Amino acid sequence: MPVICQEEGRCLTASISGELDHHRAKEIMRELDRQIDAALPRSLRLDLEQLTFSDSSGIAVLLRAYRRMRQLEGSMEVCNTPAQARKVFQAAGLEKLIQFAEKSE
Repeated sequence: MPVICQEEGRCLTASISGELDHHRAKEIMRELDRQIDAALPRSLRLDLEQLTFSDSSGIAVLLRAYRRMRQLEGSMEVCNTPAQARKVFQAAGLEKLIQFAEKSE
């Protein structure tokens, strides 16, 4: 399963694993939408620690989750972003919109 979610209070943590490319982006978006709609969280935490690769499709996934959380008047944080994915997200300027936590060591 590319997305594993845990709910604690009104916080939803979604862990994304494997590759986040154009082949899997729609599947991941659908699952995130489903989980967000079911939980209606006040905050969403995307944990990317198990992510092995991201291309520009990952940008679309993060933006869609961010927009959905804005609709719910909630917040979103991305954590444990691997270096390769961080470069993709930085090149797109996502850190100006979305809060990124430092990668834990």
